[in-house]
Amino acid sequence: MRTIRLFSILDTLRSRRGAVPAAMLAELLGVTERTIYRDMATLKAMGAPIRGEGGVGYVLERGYFLPPMQFDPDELDVILLGIRMVKARGDKTMRETAERVLGKLGAVLSEGERSLNRPLLAVGKASSAQGHDALSPLRDAIRKRRKVQLGYSDLQDRVSERLTRPLGLTAFESVWVLTAWCEVRNGFRNFRLDRIRSFAITDTRFPKEPGKEFQDYLKTL
Repeated sequence: MRTIRLFSILDTLRSRRGAVPAAMLAELLGVTERTIYRDMATLKAMGAPIRGEGGVGYVLERGYFLPPMQFDPDELDVILLGIRMVKARGDKTMRETAERVLGKLGAVLSEGERSLNRPLLAVGKASSAQGHDALSPLRDAIRKRRKVQLGYSDLQDRVSERLTRPLGLTAFESVWVLTAWCEVRNGFRNFRLDRIRSFAITDTRFPKEPGKEFQDYLKTL
């Protein structure tokens, strides 16, 4: 039981960007703070690169290798459903990536978790395939923060040219939507991928700028 708790502590630290207080770890794991302090001392003695102390918070150094994670049934259901949603609504690249993830997941699961044949299904409408030729290039542009020139058709089929900063993609039931900062309109705009008539990923990178990020757009909703 304690071994599982030690792995859980490492998993929690790895998944958090900032310092994690002992009180939070104790609440998550259902133990006392004193137990967390003892566990931290044990992990440090085993060589785990943990920085911090009780009352301040703990941080796991980046790049530290962890053994295969253990998933409870609810966690595994969420992971599998997410992967199947990508397979149902993604483009060819995303579907192939999802298959690779399933293969890796099956390789690291414990014997009790091994079966991936769980009764969970995700279905995509046929119309959701429209605009998929832009999906992977736009995902790459978002990661690399490269501006994109769009030829976009509105509801009256009028096509306009937009220079954009691609910020995020959202999968709705029947369509993917690109959220971007439009430099023509000087504001956030949403573009349905099935209405993008042309696109060109430019070599121009855009910097992080307060007020013009995806998180800033979400705050306006």
